[in-house]
Amino acid sequence: MHGDETALVLGLDIGGTNSRALVSDLSGRVLGRGEAAGGNPNSHPADQAVRQIANAARSALAEIDPAAVRNCVIGMAGVSKMVDPEFSALFDHAWSRLGLLCPRRAISDCEVAFAAGTPEPGGTVLIAGTGAIAARIEQHRIVATIGGHGWLLGDEGSAFWLGREAVRAALRALDRDEPLHGLTAAVRDRLLPTAPDAPAAQRKQLISTVNAAPPIRLAELAPLVTAAADETAADIVLRAARVLADTAAATRAHGETRTIVLAGGLVAPGNPVREALRGTLSKRGFQDQRTAGPGEAGAAWLAALDLTADPESLHERLLG
Repeated sequence: MHGDETALVLGLDIGGTNSRALVSDLSGRVLGRGEAAGGNPNSHPADQAVRQIANAARSALAEIDPAAVRNCVIGMAGVSKMVDPEFSALFDHAWSRLGLLCPRRAISDCEVAFAAGTPEPGGTVLIAGTGAIAARIEQHRIVATIGGHGWLLGDEGSAFWLGREAVRAALRALDRDEPLHGLTAAVRDRLLPTAPDAPAAQRKQLISTVNAAPPIRLAELAPLVTAAADETAADIVLRAARVLADTAAATRAHGETRTIVLAGGLVAPGNPVREALRGTLSKRGFQDQRTAGPGEAGAAWLAALDLTADPESLHERLLG
């Protein structure tokens, strides 16, 4: 349905740390933005997740008549949680209180990230953040995924993986009674601020400290890897780039040359993983590499696809 110039769209990008919303008209003019705490129902209790999603949407709609919104797309990791009866009931109640009468579609964060990087209907998206996943996109929808299995079963090349490899490097040095320096010393100093002098005692305390914390906390050590300038850190970064490239390549048909969109904290400008990954991907035939823009803008653009006659121009205005 094209031609309704007064139509507005709402896009939401729901993560474990932040929830963001954006309202746009079909010219690409942003009319409202909202942000709240993490609303991913896989990371937070259902009532808390729904409350944060609603808070982000409510902020974006603060100066807007909700009845003017014609379509909404919600992107989140683990989107299957939306059909959970408890979550669905809470969400429907919160949604109705926002005054929104439009259709809504909940989709994977991979679909949103791809749309936030390109208006093309198909290609590959690689998300490298706390976890890691790649997906093949056709007609703006996922048709295959590789990775995304979580820290226990995979997430190779992710922030969690970087942190775990950093701790492993420190433990290997301690096993050999070698002095810690560079990255390994940074790991010790972060996790053991009052470390004993003896390597054997440091080793025992490091193992105990890491195992006493939630495993996903290892992702917090990733910045130590990307900030270090020694050979140990460089090796971890290079291996991360290789396994991430392997994950992306597994989504592709032989000889495929379509766009790949990179998303997530590890591919942000200035991150050494980004530079190593881009070089590795180029060697493997991924020449058209793009970086995802804001997920909420990608979601809003997807919400507008059936309403606009010029999706490419709208994408340029929303995402540049």
